[in-house]
Amino acid sequence: MRRIAVALAALLAVAACSSPAAPSAPPPTSSPTRPTSATVTARATTSLAPRPRPAPPRATVTRTRMKDGSVVTLAAFSGPVTYVLHDGSEDPGLAAGRVRAGPAVRGAERGRLLAVFNGGFKLSAGAGGYEQEGHVAAALRPGVTSLVIDRSGRARIGIWDRGVPVPGEAVYSVRQNLPPLVLHGRPTAGAADWGLWGATLGGGEYVARSALGQDAAGHLVYAASMSASPADLAVAMARAGVRVAMELDINPEWVQLDVARRPGGPLRAALHGQNRPANQFLLGWARDFIAVLAPG
Repeated sequence: MRRIAVALAALLAVAACSSPAAPSAPPPTSSPTRPTSATVTARATTSLAPRPRPAPPRATVTRTRMKDGSVVTLAAFSGPVTYVLHDGSEDPGLAAGRVRAGPAVRGAERGRLLAVFNGGFKLSAGAGGYEQEGHVAAALRPGVTSLVIDRSGRARIGIWDRGVPVPGEAVYSVRQNLPPLVLHGRPTAGAADWGLWGATLGGGEYVARSALGQDAAGHLVYAASMSASPADLAVAMARAGVRVAMELDINPEWVQLDVARRPGGPLRAALHGQNRPANQFLLGWARDFIAVLAPG
């Protein structure tokens, strides 16, 4: 029995020495933390995302027929365009050398010209004031619809002393003309009374008329017809999304819109039946007008 006990003890000792040990956890490594696959994918996607192309400068011309049969032409200016108010040789007739933008589009401005259109009434009509490049030809009047151009060439339309100019605005040029034709996106009550919108050739309601408005995105929209009522222009512009608009000049001698397919390209008359040739503003003109320019 004693020998058997000794033998059993020896066998147990051998079994204990030969059984596998419990696995132990590997020691922590000191290698740097790597980003997860989601992080890598997000970074790769961000770096490879294409940047949106900026909108090119553009003058988009459309036409709409009104209930009374009048055809209204609309020209919407979009992209990085700027505006220049030009002095006419007779009206306002600022002294030569006082302003840079004279009676003709010339020089570097010609190579950027995208569109050009007529200004407002003669200053003698008393329909509003006129300031160009800081020089006042007629005192600006509160409550009158105004095209305001700042020193960068950006333009907007509003009611003088009722929202424009804003404090600190770098006003460069201002063209005023009559009360608003469109306000808050709707034709004003006065738009229905054609007698309020200037003396017409022959004393009729339907004559050449033009207007300028601004939509909610800040784009300017020019509207004109060689035979329309003020209400026609107001309704057409409101339908096009214009929030505020002013009437410009009237009667066939003065209403004109010329547009190029590309900046600096040949101009074409955009109004059917307009009296003046498409290059009139290049040769020089007696009345003020507005040039639409692409970036230089």
